[in-house]
Amino acid sequence: MPFLVMHTPIKTWAEVAPRLIDVASGRAPADMVIRQGQWVNVHSREVIPNTDIAIADGRFAYCGQDASAMIGPDTEVVEANGRFILPGLCDGHMHIESGMLTTTQFARAVMPHGTTSMFTDPHEIANVMGLEGVRLMHDEALQQRINVFVQMPSCAPSAPGLENTGRELTPDDVIEAMSWPNIIGLGEMMNFPGVMNKDPKMLAIIAATQRAGKTVGGHYASPDLNGFHAYAAGGPADDHEGTCEAHAIMRVRQGMRSMMRYGSAWFDVEPQIAAITEKGLDPRNFILCTDDCHSGTLVNEGHMNRAVRHAIDCGLDPLIAIQMATINTATHFGLERELGSITPGRRADVILSSDLKSLPIETVIARGQIVAENGTLLGEDARFEWPESAKASVHMGADKIATDFDIAAPEGANQVRARVIGVVENQAPTKALTATLSVENGLVVGDENKDVCQVALVERHRATGGVVNAFVSGFNYKGDCAVASTVAHDSHHMIVVGTSKDGMALAANRLSEVGGGVTIWKDGREIALVKLSIGGLMSDAPATEVAITAERMVAAMAEIGCSLNNAYIQHTFLALVVIPELRISDVGLIDVVLFEETPLFLKEQ
Repeated sequence: MPFLVMHTPIKTWAEVAPRLIDVASGRAPADMVIRQGQWVNVHSREVIPNTDIAIADGRFAYCGQDASAMIGPDTEVVEANGRFILPGLCDGHMHIESGMLTTTQFARAVMPHGTTSMFTDPHEIANVMGLEGVRLMHDEALQQRINVFVQMPSCAPSAPGLENTGRELTPDDVIEAMSWPNIIGLGEMMNFPGVMNKDPKMLAIIAATQRAGKTVGGHYASPDLNGFHAYAAGGPADDHEGTCEAHAIMRVRQGMRSMMRYGSAWFDVEPQIAAITEKGLDPRNFILCTDDCHSGTLVNEGHMNRAVRHAIDCGLDPLIAIQMATINTATHFGLERELGSITPGRRADVILSSDLKSLPIETVIARGQIVAENGTLLGEDARFEWPESAKASVHMGADKIATDFDIAAPEGANQVRARVIGVVENQAPTKALTATLSVENGLVVGDENKDVCQVALVERHRATGGVVNAFVSGFNYKGDCAVASTVAHDSHHMIVVGTSKDGMALAANRLSEVGGGVTIWKDGREIALVKLSIGGLMSDAPATEVAITAERMVAAMAEIGCSLNNAYIQHTFLALVVIPELRISDVGLIDVVLFEETPLFLKEQ
């Protein structure tokens, strides 16, 4: 498959340097001049008043006090009128698929919020479609008006032996991808036990990335920091899995960048920010990111602007917060000379804002073109067509019936002590809980009063017909209900949670019918549906349309008793077998502290 470049790519510095020099010296007119603003300089961490910025061929040519000599008859003049001129924002670690959108629609959703660069790890589509899916994401990224850099996924499956995915990535795949023009590095190395135990495949993947001179992404999800030294020695250069101050400190002390995430459900900035605000650690080694944002958050709350505002609200100096979402990110990926600041030669990605603390995004310029004004997107984007093969990814075999979700009790038991996955609000880790549950007609049943209901993983890649059943707590579902999703990090089988086995069967069958997405059922009828036909993960509809169905999904989850913030994200992470403590996979119930399958029932003491 050839690479598709459907826009005019930005010229390299070498191609335009003569013109930049002529513009900066006043010998040639600029394409655009931004006049009389307050220049937010992230290199010197200062705000410089009464500044003009001249742009030529999509790059900054001049940043100084007077660009009047650079204004010609065709120069576009933007009056800053004393507003702040700051760099476009960068998301240092994120998954486009988590937005339920294609790359094009995701970019269109975030441009009005001031995001002009994203570093995306498409390991969701990689688990479904393998290298072909990564290439499609790579190609679509190339056609965007903003900078969308792709990290080659490192782990599909994320934990070999503990799950089976739709496709598997090999070291040879990584070597091939490192030659692609828009691959910026290796996606999060989720198999941290493999690195710590010198797994040859994991080390080969890291080595291939380092030989290519590119950045290795990290993912150390264990709360036990004793193993972190071995993981750091294995080569990862950053980590976004920190959830407390000690995690942030450990990462930067070991020479890694600490990425603090603020997405739809992961609120990890506040518990870590004291490493800077109180401990005084060098803020250059900290980066803000989102990791996972669904479409409703993007449309209604924002993207990286939301993360920056939150960091400021947590006590961070606004200039430091902006550095953590601009130059720190660019420097980490070796792009300091290319983006992340308003300085000569860099890509002309700019935000105009009247306040640095509340950060209203009033004008957004990407590569020297105005792309958004006061929250309204300007201009069109080329449509990227995903092949039909990507839209036929749900293969769960025969329709499910209620008995597929039966959980047989040990012979003769009238109650059992069961392991239960415990959801933790606003964090990725779960708790390994236990509960005493009743047995009815030889089958173990959930307990609404204890907030314990069933969770099932339905195999959906190879039509094996497999169903793994267990229990989950934290959603507080009431009555006759079920929630099913083909988004199930990272294997992306189908996850079904419910209080009714009939409802669980209806929900599973509905997703098979529509080709993937999220569906919610109450009293035997569907009350919400989000169709995600591309890989069972994404829609190519505009973000505003997807957000409407996503908002209905959130409301429907509340209608069946759930009060968790962004419970959908928590639902989709129930199968992520690389984050402690307890998860479900197509292999069985997984203890992610010991990294082994564990029985559903505890032996009687």
